[in-house]
Amino acid sequence: MAHNRLTDAASSLTLRGRCLVAAGLTLGVLGALLGERSLIQLAVFVLALPVLSAVGVARQRFRIATRRTVTPARVPRGADAEVLLEIANTDTRSGGLWLLSEQVPAHVGVRPRFVVERLAPGASAAFRYRVHGSRRGRSPLGPLRLRLVDPFGLVLRTAAGSDTGTLLVVPRVRPLVGSGPLAGSGGNDGEGARRSIAVHGEDDVSTREYRHGDDLRLVHWRATARTGELMVRLEERPWRAAATLLLDTRAAGHLLGGAVTGPAGDPAPPSDSLEWVVEAAAGIGTHLLRRGAGLRVVTDGGELTPAAGRGRLGSEELLEQLAELSASRVRGLDLAVDALRRVSAEGPAVCLLGLLDPDDVAPLARARSGPGTDVAVLVDPAAWLDAGANRGRRATSSAARSELVARQQRTADLLRAAGWQVVLMRPDQTVEQVWQLMRPTPAGRAAHPTGMPS
Repeated sequence: MAHNRLTDAASSLTLRGRCLVAAGLTLGVLGALLGERSLIQLAVFVLALPVLSAVGVARQRFRIATRRTVTPARVPRGADAEVLLEIANTDTRSGGLWLLSEQVPAHVGVRPRFVVERLAPGASAAFRYRVHGSRRGRSPLGPLRLRLVDPFGLVLRTAAGSDTGTLLVVPRVRPLVGSGPLAGSGGNDGEGARRSIAVHGEDDVSTREYRHGDDLRLVHWRATARTGELMVRLEERPWRAAATLLLDTRAAGHLLGGAVTGPAGDPAPPSDSLEWVVEAAAGIGTHLLRRGAGLRVVTDGGELTPAAGRGRLGSEELLEQLAELSASRVRGLDLAVDALRRVSAEGPAVCLLGLLDPDDVAPLARARSGPGTDVAVLVDPAAWLDAGANRGRRATSSAARSELVARQQRTADLLRAAGWQVVLMRPDQTVEQVWQLMRPTPAGRAAHPTGMPS
């Protein structure tokens, strides 16, 4: 921390100091008008006091080193962390009266304040304060702001450091049970077994009925002629325990405003549908990785990759990358579908989607033309609006609400017609409850979760 000059200290009078200066000037004027020498002498003394205090504060030298230790290093959203702030006097002189305050964002808690008096050279002082992880992402802790005050409280000098710490708040990981859609698609309940599918041209090639959105180039004409119904062949694809997660983070696809009422008993429910989707990705992704599945994660901005640029995401790095996801300005799902088509050569796809246009369904279905149980988790707009969400600062009109609900219903119907499992998620549902609706089905067969509208 650098010194402030004497002029800076003199201009940093406290309210008490300003009042004293005003009183001194008033006494001096009165003494001159009345010819009272004693009043002038008193005025000189009163005016000299803040000047001497300013000189004393300006002469104070300080060199401070700080270190922050956050425990735990990262916290799930809604949890607390403890920060150990160590302050060391690296100067050759003892410090004066230091009033310290740690600069922290308002959403992590109240700004902590400390008082240190005459810290010896080379000595250190330790302070602890708690922060609350109310918002997902990285929040800066610091820098430390130092205030030097004279013994009379007339002059205040401030300086701020440049060093900071970081609080990393990751999505909550809810414990899940079972394999979900992975069990019916990769062999032996996620144990990595492989299944071969016959290549095109053989009489016993694996086929299924044509679904809306299938690529017409996959039509198997022999099977079509034999059955009398349009049939498509299943692409040759090696199978193992694998899955792909698609996260829809478009701001236009989520209900981001309002005060949402979440599940009963949840101390930190998701604040909007995007937060629910990110939390679901954290829980489902971590669960599948712990079961040994190969996982690929894509968003409307592309695939999430390790920092090293090689291999696949582990559970720790998945959470760190999800922690920094925010609402994107992308309007459509084109980039997400392209990424899904590139990486989803194995296993089912679990798509965590917001509000969709029916026009987005056909490209999404075409990206998944092979065997497997693909799941689309869609925002239920009626339930979210009833819970207090809206599409902006203004409340959603009844006409806009009806349009959102009808459009989402058409989207769900089209996905079911293409053979997808469709689950509509509500704000009063937890990730565990939605996960239980994802039932495995044999490859190539459609599924309709119990209790969902057709």
